[in-house]
Amino acid sequence: MNPLPPLFPEEARLPRPYLEPRQAQRRAPTEYENRLGDALEAAFSDGVTELDTLVARLNAEGLRTPAGEPWSAQNLEPTLRSL
Repeated sequence: MNPLPPLFPEEARLPRPYLEPRQAQRRAPTEYENRLGDALEAAFSDGVTELDTLVARLNAEGLRTPAGEPWSAQNLEPTLRSL
């Protein structure tokens, strides 16, 4: 039985992906960043797509901003941008 031919016969000539995981990080994530990332990933996996729902979910889980404040639509984007 012959194996299937490669999908891209000359894969070595394909460009590398533009983005690589953690390519912009200069350090390992902090425990807080990991917890926030896990909470965001879980919310998205559960189908959360609206900002207000995401904010409510983060607050319901007891996760606060780095400054200890509850999440809001106004502080989520700048916080994520800074992290």
